[in-house]
Amino acid sequence: MNEQVWVIDDDSAIRWVLDRALSQAGIPIKAFNTADQALHHLDGDEAPLAIITDIRMPGTSGLDFVERVQKVHHEIPIVVMTAHSDLQSAVNSFERGAYEYLPKPFDVDEAVAVIRRAIAHRTEKQAVWDAAGNVQTTATEIIGQASAMQEVFRAIGRLSSSNVSVLINGPSGSGKELVARALHRHSPREGHPFVALNVAAIPNELIESELFGHEKGAFTGATAKRMGRFEQAEGGTLFLDEIGDMPASAQTRLLRVLAESEFYRVGGHQSVVANVRIIAATHQNLEHLVTEGKFREDLFHRLNVIRVHVPALAERREDIPLLAEHFLDQAASELGDETKRLDPDAANYLSQLPWPGNVRQLQNTCRWLQVMASSRTILIEDLPAELQRRTDEEQDSNWETDLETWAYQHLESAPNTPLLDVATPIFERIMISAALRKTGGRKRDAAELLGWGRNTLTRKMQELNFS
Repeated sequence: MNEQVWVIDDDSAIRWVLDRALSQAGIPIKAFNTADQALHHLDGDEAPLAIITDIRMPGTSGLDFVERVQKVHHEIPIVVMTAHSDLQSAVNSFERGAYEYLPKPFDVDEAVAVIRRAIAHRTEKQAVWDAAGNVQTTATEIIGQASAMQEVFRAIGRLSSSNVSVLINGPSGSGKELVARALHRHSPREGHPFVALNVAAIPNELIESELFGHEKGAFTGATAKRMGRFEQAEGGTLFLDEIGDMPASAQTRLLRVLAESEFYRVGGHQSVVANVRIIAATHQNLEHLVTEGKFREDLFHRLNVIRVHVPALAERREDIPLLAEHFLDQAASELGDETKRLDPDAANYLSQLPWPGNVRQLQNTCRWLQVMASSRTILIEDLPAELQRRTDEEQDSNWETDLETWAYQHLESAPNTPLLDVATPIFERIMISAALRKTGGRKRDAAELLGWGRNTLTRKMQELNFS
């Protein structure tokens, strides 16, 4: 084993950037144009400390490279990077034996940190993650290129050989059930049922019967024995959506099932074995519910083995045009119609909206547009009236969104100019002007409103060239 890290990418710019960054970090590297070149060197027993490789390259792909290396040198941690990042590539990367998944464009410091972790992982002789199987699918279950979604993809990939309980949190309409289905699809339980239950939609008095089933005559109306969701999901996955709304009595019974892997039907006296993986989801803060005594702490810890956060649509704005295109295609297919396309200005406008209903709201909007837009190219004026009306109050409430949009546009237009160097003076000038306006120009009072001393305010006004 040598002390090098191998970098494999057909893009010379990427090789140069990683060479420079890793060398400055004291990590020697060896670069290759193709995976085939690296495999040739491996055949000569020249094994590196770690490898970072692209996926799409001439000849052997990065994923095939990972799989081949792991069969012989399973101890080598391999970081996979790609500009074509989606759920399937993330899952396939981990399934082939990748140590980590790094979407392009990546932060150089993050890349160095990932390599350091990989080397430490190797040095400390930790167990290398190595999933069996190779899930083949052409369907993209979850769409997203934003960094927040890459974290979701990583989590699904890392969990693809696991049966542990997972807690998914995120706002309503963000796609929590899609994540749950992906976790099931890429798990050892794939060939068994996926059963979903929205806890909030079931009356409290019926929730236990829904979960555990009931015997004939257990209560008024129970005219026959009925299987509950646990039995329906035998061998598979039970997805409990809005778990925070589960009543206390059902929480107690659910905890017992998780602890003992068995349950009793309502009105029953014979236990039923439960071989089920639990995936729960909520838009609520379960920690707060625990503190308030509305959710059992022991159940929370049972469910919260692994937590996956699904971001709000406003946290992944760069995905909005991509999602809109997908939903328009979907709506057109349902209607047997030709797909309509967003005008660039309309796509940009949609990307700046707050989307309180998240992905579900965007999907419904696209269905409306596919039906109602008058031409094949969707313009801003074709959008629903409620999306075009941005009142003063709405604009005031969305100043954070507007600031984020400005920041992103500035980074796009001037990527080499430090953002805070530009934004901070503008922000301070606005705050000072507002405080002076409020106090009628009285600097002492304005300084108090700003949380500064008068000398600080005077200095800042001089630096910002206040007249």
